[in-house]
Amino acid sequence: MEQFIFYIFAAILLFAAIRVITARNPVHCALYLVLAFFTSAAIWLLLEAEFLAIVLVLVYVGAVMVLFLFVVMMLDINLAPLREGFARYLPVGILVAFLIASQLALVVGAKHFGIDVVPAPQRHAAGYSNTEELGSVLYTVYVYPFELAAVILLVAIIAAIALTMRRRKGIKYQRPSSQVSVRAEDRVRIVKMPAEKKR
Repeated sequence: MEQFIFYIFAAILLFAAIRVITARNPVHCALYLVLAFFTSAAIWLLLEAEFLAIVLVLVYVGAVMVLFLFVVMMLDINLAPLREGFARYLPVGILVAFLIASQLALVVGAKHFGIDVVPAPQRHAAGYSNTEELGSVLYTVYVYPFELAAVILLVAIIAAIALTMRRRKGIKYQRPSSQVSVRAEDRVRIVKMPAEKKR
């Protein structure tokens, strides 16, 4: 029964992944990606990785994909210019797809992937916590790669802020300090004019 459920979710995941790159509407692509995330989480649940499955749903589906949908729907992208160069870049796309497919065939082949090569995961007791196991492995065995990834992400955040805040010519910027320290006498000038009578 478990193997049957796995094949169902795997087929849905494969269909959703193909539709992500073949659908013409960007909103539909994002929704198919949400479906792919949900089915991936279901497969992780079959592997007793409940924490990773919940994190995938909460972080990617609940935050990242909602942000993608808002951005795509607010930008109102004109798809006509994007489709103009499809035939021109089609040979390059086919070549890249062939290279990726060949690499996947080498990795997910019968020699390196299968039940006889990779055994099925062992069943754990009811009190087993994969969150605790993941934390113990992450902060003991892989503590230095984890800290290195954190430093790289911090540098990327600082670089993004620096690129956003840099001064460019021809763009007006607001200065909150100048706005706060302004006085009414500097901005508003009351002019008294004599009233005019209609003739």
